Amino acid sequence: MAGMLLKETWPMYIGGKPRTSTHLREIRDPGTDAVIAAVPLAQREDARDAVRVAESGAAIAAHMPTHERMRILQECADRLAAQHEAFAELIARESSKTIREARKEVTRCVDTLRLSAEEARRIGGEVIRFDQSVGSDSRMGYWQRDPVGIITAITPFNDPLNLVAHKVGPAIATGNAVILKPSNDTPLSALRFAELLYDSGLPGDVLSVITGEAQEIGALLTSAEAVRMVSFTGGLKTGTAIARQAGLKKIAMELGSNSPVIILADAELDRAVESTVSGAFWAAGQNCLGVQRILVEKRVYHTVRDQLVARTEAIRMGDKLNETTDMGPLINSQEATRIEHWVKDAQSRGGKILTGGYREGNFYAPTLLDHVPAGTMILEEEVFGPVACLIPVDDLTSAIAQANRVNYGLQAGVFTRDLHRAFHAIKDLRVGGVMINDSSDYRIDAMPFGGVKGSGIGREGVRFAAEAMTEPKVVCFNLSVPQGRNDE
Repeated sequence: MAGMLLKETWPMYIGGKPRTSTHLREIRDPGTDAVIAAVPLAQREDARDAVRVAESGAAIAAHMPTHERMRILQECADRLAAQHEAFAELIARESSKTIREARKEVTRCVDTLRLSAEEARRIGGEVIRFDQSVGSDSRMGYWQRDPVGIITAITPFNDPLNLVAHKVGPAIATGNAVILKPSNDTPLSALRFAELLYDSGLPGDVLSVITGEAQEIGALLTSAEAVRMVSFTGGLKTGTAIARQAGLKKIAMELGSNSPVIILADAELDRAVESTVSGAFWAAGQNCLGVQRILVEKRVYHTVRDQLVARTEAIRMGDKLNETTDMGPLINSQEATRIEHWVKDAQSRGGKILTGGYREGNFYAPTLLDHVPAGTMILEEEVFGPVACLIPVDDLTSAIAQANRVNYGLQAGVFTRDLHRAFHAIKDLRVGGVMINDSSDYRIDAMPFGGVKGSGIGREGVRFAAEAMTEPKVVCFNLSVPQGRNDE
């Protein structure tokens, strides 16, 4: 693996065939700023070729037997499991994740592939009782799910392997072709993942991985008439622009959040604190599910605040490949600087730093704030960094009102031992998922995942992505014998 990373130029793949370019982008380790590789910057002709190849790939994929789709996905999972540590090191080198966080991502990716293989056998349909309608006594039939065709999948930097699998796995399972555009910051995991799929027998035309700038190739990959679905994970602003570009086709978007956690006075506070801190600072807070607002019932506010500060100050920030490191850097200097500006803005408006609040290069210390007034950027938007704000609340009703106030609604966490209060929160929180006695950051890869309002459209999670990547088709047989026909 080390040799694979030493400033080599990696190719992208158009229809399974490696392609390079004279236009390159350096890939840097965000912790050290060292160049670890370079990848092509695709041009418009490359994007056109990817769409053209995907048209033949869609026909190949649609006619691939279910057992063959399953075999490819299971074999890919086996190959990934066999290279578990190499992939973990690759993720840790190109992204913000520590080696321990990266290992968990690889493990999850293996599971995502196996879930996708199983879903291939489950995608089906139902018998339709046509004779329920007067005049249709002689008709019978069913509906089935057919692949949409070509899917453009656009993935972010924060989970450079598993979020790729969440789009590519269900697409293959349901017989689609995929054009994958990974993050410019973390394309290496996606490229190596594609190689595993090709080595597992996936026909090249079924999957292209194209690296490049959105300004150059993005509109071609999303607006092409042949592309029938766009699956995007990223920011609200970019997602809105893609939706306008895409035109009349299926869209699935996970667009981030500003996730609340509610800690009530009757909660098991030690558990609540540990889970909330983990949820806020996993992957340096670069996590769409990351805890951003911590709403604490006033009766226990000072106790919880002090425990949160103590637990946050115990986080070890540093070298991602060190087994004892808890938190790595932001993905690049622009993001680290943005976080710094947001915290300073909160301070200028009266916010108080309880711990952290400083930057060292691409690293930003895990930070807790309180007394941040409503309307401040860090309370209204997705911070996507290691910063969380504490907010005292009178009761559950006021906590829910605060949680629902922003234009996001991905997931929320609620800590309480009272079932009635738990169900009150479940009913009234306007989010895609409510985690009781877990932070907003809890997720398994089999569950429906997505949000409301500015948090997106549709749901990921293998089964739910697979359904979105198919279209129902009705089949009806008229079995009446035509008049005048006699087969006797």
